[in-house]
Amino acid sequence: MPDAALPDAALTRDLVALAETLARAAGRLVHDGRPDRVAVAATKSSPIDVVTEMDLASEALLRAMLAEHRPDDGVLGEEEGYVPGTTGLTWVLDPIDGTVNYLYGIPAYAISVAVVAGEPDPQRWTAVAGCVHSVADGRTYTAGRGLGARLDGRVLRVNAAPDLATSLLGTGFGYVAQRRRAQARIVAEVLPLVRDIRRIGSAALDLCSIASGGLDLYYERGLNPWDLAAGGLVAQEAGAVVTGLDGRKADTEMTVAGPAGTVAELVEILERLGAASDE
Repeated sequence: MPDAALPDAALTRDLVALAETLARAAGRLVHDGRPDRVAVAATKSSPIDVVTEMDLASEALLRAMLAEHRPDDGVLGEEEGYVPGTTGLTWVLDPIDGTVNYLYGIPAYAISVAVVAGEPDPQRWTAVAGCVHSVADGRTYTAGRGLGARLDGRVLRVNAAPDLATSLLGTGFGYVAQRRRAQARIVAEVLPLVRDIRRIGSAALDLCSIASGGLDLYYERGLNPWDLAAGGLVAQEAGAVVTGLDGRKADTEMTVAGPAGTVAELVEILERLGAASDE
């Protein structure tokens, strides 16, 4: 989609506001409806890649609200797939980002709602609005293209680039054994080069932590579009570089985020290590 077809500032603000309304509504459902013990409803890529009944209910709520407020837009959701629209805008939904944390009662899971212009593919889209709502503690991150990023209304700015050796690095792992073995090899090489590594379990919250200063750097192989869309925009609008490897945009192959100087250094290391491969 050419820049001329992107939403103007007024529409972008409206889209950010609606993304926040949707994310907060789904967050209330997830928070208030969580039983003492959560059951697995289904699995996806492997037996440990789980879906709960609340994932399904949260996405159903988000889609119902979009059908009321933006019926002509497309929708891409983790659980129910892609329904194209006619406006050139697509809502990219993660009904619970960090489902395993939700399953175990670990308070690091979020609702991620984004709006992208163009094809619903990270290599081709332009993210224009987004919200990541941390369900357990209520923190709410918002961003609009060209309008900056905020945490509960407070303007965010990425940390100034420290040395790589003093950078706190976030990452995550896939759910298939071969990929996890490859990712473990990369972690073993990277860990001695940084201050420490955190594995929080929610890519959306990791990307927002880059924006708010809770992490200095982040990388992960295997993110889905719904993992990346809103959190990536929050990080970018806070001044972070969000990129892939080998000249690609951030996508399912690799996402790297942080201040420009240390991102470049980390990208070079990951490329040298072959981090975009499962071999």
